[in-house]
Amino acid sequence: MSGYQKSICVYCGSRDGAAPEYAQAASETGQMLAANGWRLVYGAGDVGLMGRVANAVQEAGGATFGVIPTHLLDWEVGKRDLDHFVITETMHERKKVMFMNADAVVVLPGGAGSLDEFFEALTWRQLKLHNKPLILLNIDGFWDPLCDLLQHVVDNGFAGDDILAFVQVAEDVEELEALLKAAL
Repeated sequence: MSGYQKSICVYCGSRDGAAPEYAQAASETGQMLAANGWRLVYGAGDVGLMGRVANAVQEAGGATFGVIPTHLLDWEVGKRDLDHFVITETMHERKKVMFMNADAVVVLPGGAGSLDEFFEALTWRQLKLHNKPLILLNIDGFWDPLCDLLQHVVDNGFAGDDILAFVQVAEDVEELEALLKAAL
């Protein structure tokens, strides 16, 4: 399709986290998305890693698409200077709009919300509802325990090996970029 811009959904923390490497990776991810002409789809916050990714995309001249539920407008400081700023009524709507407007999903370090979004996308993939790439940005081994948990689930018979193949792991932004280029 001519003129179609690929979009990458980024799930990540609304906090910076304990290690400065997380914030650095968020900024680098935003720069990388813009450099490749990929639109950022994310939770529309202007705080934590979310804000860092979005600001880096904007500073590099990239496109942004943010989605935030009404109840988080103040808490996550809704970033209203995005190219597209969508306000939803619920978290469920937010996740659906973000996912449906993306060609791939990237998960940076984050908390319960990022895990919720990751597991929903993984479950949908397991149920064959989509075939979008799902990539964990494993800065300083942040997602190692999650990868171990997924292996534990498989080892104990609650999922087949295929679930492991649905998740790719990038150790840095350079590897993330290579995985996205290969997938898109």
